[in-house]
Amino acid sequence: MMRLRHLFTTFIVLCWIQFSAENDEYLEVWKPEKDVDQFSDYDVLHDSDTDTSRSTQDHELPTCLLCVCLSGSVYCEELTPDITNVPTLPKETGYLYARFNKIKKIRNKDFADMETLRRIDLTGNLISEIEDGAFSKLPNLEELILAENRLTKLPMLPTKLVMLNVNFNKLRTQGVKGNAFKKLTRLAYLYLGNNELTAVPLLPESLYVVHLHNNKISSITDQTFCKGNSSYYIRPNMDQVRLDGNPIRLWDYPNSFICLHSLPVGWF
Repeated sequence: MMRLRHLFTTFIVLCWIQFSAENDEYLEVWKPEKDVDQFSDYDVLHDSDTDTSRSTQDHELPTCLLCVCLSGSVYCEELTPDITNVPTLPKETGYLYARFNKIKKIRNKDFADMETLRRIDLTGNLISEIEDGAFSKLPNLEELILAENRLTKLPMLPTKLVMLNVNFNKLRTQGVKGNAFKKLTRLAYLYLGNNELTAVPLLPESLYVVHLHNNKISSITDQTFCKGNSSYYIRPNMDQVRLDGNPIRLWDYPNSFICLHSLPVGWF
């Protein structure tokens, strides 16, 4: 009996030793290696993100990633973050819309060699200065919109301009040269409303519409719109003149409008 009990005890001990060895082997297989850096992937991504961020800061985004470019038109409107300069444009740009940003100055180089440009719309920026040659070398520019800015004077203008809109600026009479529009033989629409003009500039014969409302114009002459020495002269194109919101009493100048198809809008 004692012998059997001894054999049974020996069997139990051997089974326990075997089980322990197998369990240790299993744990060893799944035990993580101490030398493996568990954060290496994170470090790589972190460094990569940093490099990308630095790259974006060091180099401006191409215009057609910053803006929307579509069939010769570039739309850079209400960008976040705001742009403070005119972006570099593709050579084939015909129409630029950069409204409601924070552009402060227009430089000569902004539109250099842009022969395809036909329309520029910079409404709602902070433009207070335009270098004289910024627009004058654009041979095909027809529409220039600079409304809702801070201009006190006009730059040289391209000769093929058909429409100029500078409403809601701070234009003063001394900032608009007497011959500013003389060479613009195709100019049909001129918007100078809501400025600080005290006199009407020389208007080309080609004009259809001229808006001069809400300025500080207090007087005009017989030559402002017509030819004072000719009662037979009719201004064939001019269809709309706005002088409302000025301190001028139009009834004091009855001969100033005899060449027009209709009386100006204003205080009679």
